[in-house]
Amino acid sequence: MTKKLLALLTAVLLPLAIPAPAAASDVVQTDSGAVRSKTVGQARVFDGIPYAAPPVGALRWKAPHPVQPWSGVRESTLGSPCPQQANPEVPKGSSAEDCLYLNVTAPAKPSAKPRAVMVWLHGGGFFQGTSNNYEASKLAARGDVVVVTVNYRLGIYGFFGYPGLSGSGTFGLQDQQAALRWVQRNARVFGGDPRNVTVAGESAGGMSVCAQLTSPTATGLFGKAIMQSGSCAFNWADNSQYPSQAADSPWRPVRDVQANGKEWAAGQSCRTIDCLRSIDSDVLLAGTLQFTQLGYGGSAVLPLSSAKALRAGLFHRVPIVSGNNHDEATSWLPAFGEIKDYPKLVTDMVGAKQAAKVLQEYPLSRYESPAAAWAAVTTDRIWSCTQVASSQQAARKVPVYAYEFADEHSPLVQPGQGAAHAAELPYLFRLGGFDFPFSETQQQLSNQMIDYWTSFVRTGNPNGPGRPDWSPTGQREVKGLSLAPTDQSGIHPVNLSTEHHCDFWASLSQQDGVPGPRLA
Repeated sequence: MTKKLLALLTAVLLPLAIPAPAAASDVVQTDSGAVRSKTVGQARVFDGIPYAAPPVGALRWKAPHPVQPWSGVRESTLGSPCPQQANPEVPKGSSAEDCLYLNVTAPAKPSAKPRAVMVWLHGGGFFQGTSNNYEASKLAARGDVVVVTVNYRLGIYGFFGYPGLSGSGTFGLQDQQAALRWVQRNARVFGGDPRNVTVAGESAGGMSVCAQLTSPTATGLFGKAIMQSGSCAFNWADNSQYPSQAADSPWRPVRDVQANGKEWAAGQSCRTIDCLRSIDSDVLLAGTLQFTQLGYGGSAVLPLSSAKALRAGLFHRVPIVSGNNHDEATSWLPAFGEIKDYPKLVTDMVGAKQAAKVLQEYPLSRYESPAAAWAAVTTDRIWSCTQVASSQQAARKVPVYAYEFADEHSPLVQPGQGAAHAAELPYLFRLGGFDFPFSETQQQLSNQMIDYWTSFVRTGNPNGPGRPDWSPTGQREVKGLSLAPTDQSGIHPVNLSTEHHCDFWASLSQQDGVPGPRLA
């Protein structure tokens, strides 16, 4: 693997009037024009299909508009990533606002009936990432599903707010819904079933799925949901994810998002949206990291924070897969440098009064190093128990299949990181079009995970031959499956609530105003 590739890899509303499922043709006719596929393995891939008009000029910071139909046949070529600064996923960055494209991957083998559709929303903290990195040929072919991967506006382009600006803080979410509506109109020509759609995502993509679960304007656009390492309850305490970072979450009241936008605009000597829409994209890009939170309370797209909506039972009644990786927070350890004073880190996170309780629950003697202890604390507090909270709350109304990815040696992560954030992704996708060097047992795990995921996409139930049984979780304790190769712990049942001390964190969060996951 080259260093460059390693860097890249590390880091139903409308009625249909569309023909019956298409045969395996290299050209299909969408509602806006014809597109041609290319063959990858046992799949047909249609890259770079526009699902909305370029959000440029007068369309910047507006709801996505319809695509202008084209003549001729569009070739299968990846569209531009949405604007973002240089990062491991998009090493050269991007300033191209014409980025609302999706990629469709379908099994090459014809089918007598429409196939289920999985719509994938990429991660990246709402400020980076692209659907182009998620090559889905093995997922589609082995799972016998159609996979759609979606670009959506990021950072200042997707989540900017300004007083009086309709849709403030939600443009990226509106893009995702526009893509889901495109799937409703066009799935059949790719052999897909618009009545059987699953929305799925990881990290910020998982949080996006939870936003769509609680968005009234997403009603009818999907019938199942998969949240990987991202949930409605996701939040962090002071100094826990990064040093000197205040407690917060990906969701903010729209008035705060708009105030942030007004302050930023003043720095650009702009007092109107028309002025802001005239600013060069490169200037916007310099401020993009100030706008990575979803604005709620300003429109029907997100009337409440997703955490509050889920707790109140205000979400779409669809089956859910929800889970994490065992060692999520090891990916953030480098931000803290060489970790020696573990008690100080804990004190900086929860305050002196509560630090003793955390240190008693997570004694340094239990871990091989202060860094390992800190990783366990922050994994549980930030990632695992917030996911458990959302799983508990959703399980009151719908089946929730909980899991934890636990391969300690994923080829995506560095030695010693364990099952870090995003470590499961190459087990489902050919990231960057690359086949990872799996061991025999890792390849078996990859096959089993694809089978679990795609069985859920097809039927709402992940179970089937060749893999251990996976039961829905109960409401009090979140139990599910631990997913690891057979030469480690194998696939086996796990109590996620107990393993990650979630009752402890829920209890601590109710004392002295310490932020924390609110469990059922």
